[in-house]
Amino acid sequence: MTSTDARTVPADATSAERLKDGGYEYRVVDISDEDESARFARATQRGFLGAEPTFAEITEMRATWAERRNVGVYPQGAEADELPVGTVNSWVADMTVPGGSIPMWAISMVTVSATHRRRGIARGLLEGELRAAASAGIPMAGLTVTEATIYGRYGFGPAIQAARVVVDTRTAGWAAPAAPGRLEYVDKALLAIDLDAVHERARSARTGQIPGWSRRWLGLAGITADGAKTDAAVRGIRYLDADGRLRGAMSFSLQEPPNSHHSTMTIRHLVAETDEAQRALWGFAVNHDLVDRVESALRPTDDPILHLVADQRSVEVALHDHGWLRLLDVPAALRGRRFAGPADVVLRVTDPYGFADGAWRVRVDASGAASVEETTAAADVTLGVAELSTVYAGGVPLSQLAAAGRVNGEADAVSALSHALHTDPAPFVSIWY
Repeated sequence: MTSTDARTVPADATSAERLKDGGYEYRVVDISDEDESARFARATQRGFLGAEPTFAEITEMRATWAERRNVGVYPQGAEADELPVGTVNSWVADMTVPGGSIPMWAISMVTVSATHRRRGIARGLLEGELRAAASAGIPMAGLTVTEATIYGRYGFGPAIQAARVVVDTRTAGWAAPAAPGRLEYVDKALLAIDLDAVHERARSARTGQIPGWSRRWLGLAGITADGAKTDAAVRGIRYLDADGRLRGAMSFSLQEPPNSHHSTMTIRHLVAETDEAQRALWGFAVNHDLVDRVESALRPTDDPILHLVADQRSVEVALHDHGWLRLLDVPAALRGRRFAGPADVVLRVTDPYGFADGAWRVRVDASGAASVEETTAAADVTLGVAELSTVYAGGVPLSQLAAAGRVNGEADAVSALSHALHTDPAPFVSIWY
């Protein structure tokens, strides 16, 4: 576990100066101040096209944000009650990597007011986060994104894909053996606890996972400050193994289309510590009475659902980018993970921001541990920091980027490093952050 507290890192001086020249004040927001935190919350909701938050919702947000570093951008000379026109918050999370975990500067709540676009605010916010992370000695930054075309310019790469899964239960059938444990319904309060508990035990099995937080689990369980009707529809089940131990949990909702007696089940979150728990929870969904369709928007790319049903053509799987990473310290990041096979490669990385720019000899021994040393030797593989960040988690083959013309190098070196970086099971981020 990392001991670095992002809240101790001051506002980035470079971004502050650049934004000041554009007529803006860039500063850390005092979330302990009730009025200032309310304005920050209203601005983030507006930025994500959400409804005006209630007092109860703001109170919930403040409880989460009190553990994070919150930054706002304000017009110079703004009135005391004026909302920020740009927001971001961040914290240091332990991200699972092969063989352990690595500190990651987690970035969230990136918004720019629709009235202040294309004025350098997003650049100031994101560059400020990268410099803050680097100054704190954090080797990597990461975020989950709603817009995929923004972050590559800052050196982020789409490292962790997710799958959207849709099952037509009318024709899918079921081919998997029964799980030996039992399923039971749980109320929402217990569901939130169970989702958290299973996630914490299971997250070390997949590269890319980070710890959750209370408000994330309460929201997935349908517990919200204002008791919205959409959240009232959420139900929960859990799976207990043959010894009565909690091994999986799922939150879901059912919607009945007009003029139909059959429903669509939307899986909001499915988390399993064991294969049998995952099998049982999927079986509950696919075999549910009066359900014609099951949807889940956030599943790992190697989810076994295709092999659980009798007719694979009843399952639609669409892949999309979800977790984006950005290396800041190449030696620390490479030393921080294990590799799948040996390699001895001179790696040349280009980074217009300078954080990850350099050349290193990377040698991976039989145990999967890497030594990384600066070198002036000729490069075997040359790539940009966004490309290295894309392949770091092991879900995107280096050879695939080479085939796309985004990596240059000797074929044997590319192949060896691509194999060494691979990880199984596939990387996954099961939550938004």
